[in-house]
Amino acid sequence: MSHGAATNSFLASINSAATPGRNLTLGNDSASVVTETVLRRDLFATFRERCWPGANSPPIPPVTQPSRAVQTGRVILDELPTPIVLAPMAGGPSTPELAGAVCTAGGLGFLAAGYLTAADTAARIAALRELTGAAFGVNLFVPGAPTPAEHFAGYLDRLGRHYPLGAARFDADGWDEKLELLTTDPVPVVSCTFGCPSQERIERLHRAGSEVWVTVTSVAEARIAVAAGADVLVAQGAEAGGHRGGFTDHPDDDGIDPLGTLVLIQLLRATVDAPVVAAGGIATGAGIAAALAAGAAATQLGTAFLRCPETGTSALHRDALEIDTPTMLTRAFSGRRARGLRNQFILDNTDAPAAYPEIHYATGPLRAQARADDNADAVNLWAGQAHPLTEEIPAADLVRKLHEDAKTASESALSRLNRPC
Repeated sequence: MSHGAATNSFLASINSAATPGRNLTLGNDSASVVTETVLRRDLFATFRERCWPGANSPPIPPVTQPSRAVQTGRVILDELPTPIVLAPMAGGPSTPELAGAVCTAGGLGFLAAGYLTAADTAARIAALRELTGAAFGVNLFVPGAPTPAEHFAGYLDRLGRHYPLGAARFDADGWDEKLELLTTDPVPVVSCTFGCPSQERIERLHRAGSEVWVTVTSVAEARIAVAAGADVLVAQGAEAGGHRGGFTDHPDDDGIDPLGTLVLIQLLRATVDAPVVAAGGIATGAGIAAALAAGAAATQLGTAFLRCPETGTSALHRDALEIDTPTMLTRAFSGRRARGLRNQFILDNTDAPAAYPEIHYATGPLRAQARADDNADAVNLWAGQAHPLTEEIPAADLVRKLHEDAKTASESALSRLNRPC
């Protein structure tokens, strides 16, 4: 069975799951056989982690206080002064200064822990705490499984004839070490991308006092996350910049049209009982108002902040955002689908295989050289579809502007709805 067909079978099973402890085979090819037990919350007893080594969690130590979401049924979003969440942008743009500025203006700032060590993550958390006493979040990458070298060796051999490359390697992005950090030194929110943590790990974070948010791109993924105990769902639409945050990335599924943000919000609100944060293609107050009207509890913006002075966005990237360049989904730079500004490297490598993070590490020198050469045609310039609307403005000012513009847009919409029939 192909990855795509197997995945579709799995998703269909989730949508109608009623059998406790049912084992589902996701794939059977030369790479691996992946088996999961998907167990619905209140109906099932456990939920096994997907697609990474060490699925059996270590014993959970007695920790401190359950999260407020577990204790009261309320989440931080319910008390946030403005329904704006900073997207965690790994690889450079995310900084403590950016997160602190968003918190200062009444939003929820996030630190991206992706590609950082646990020690570096701890240092950034400490720096952010120096800047604000407000709630904030930390985002983690849920590790997948290694990809056999024969699946991507030909691609890297082709690139190596023209570009400098590094070693293709797999790692778990310090998953266990970062979880240990966040349970011993908790933060208000821990969000997860590229998968759903096990029920046991989510409970461990809850007992440490953290809310747990999970990025989803479909109703099926949302049901898995709710079953595992997620407090909030981050609904990432196809318009979003950067990596697709879904649980799987199979080329066989590329023919399936990914859901846009507004569609995904409406589907989730109709099918799962959890607060939803809308992410993808939101760059204005009107976009925020639209997402809230569709049922989102808040909105998550990333690309909109890329030109703020507090970000770590490179000069090359900042300049490129000012040009009305179309975006594309690509695996060319990282081996995982991501949306970025269309350039020659993406166009030349539309057949890039799925092999993350192996290809990400292999193309590191290539991307570094392109930045040094100011070559926008050979570097990943992640951006959402609404990138032409970005502004060069301090982050706190941007949050306040978006908040006021969202109020104006909401009032305008209400004025139309309040007309006599």
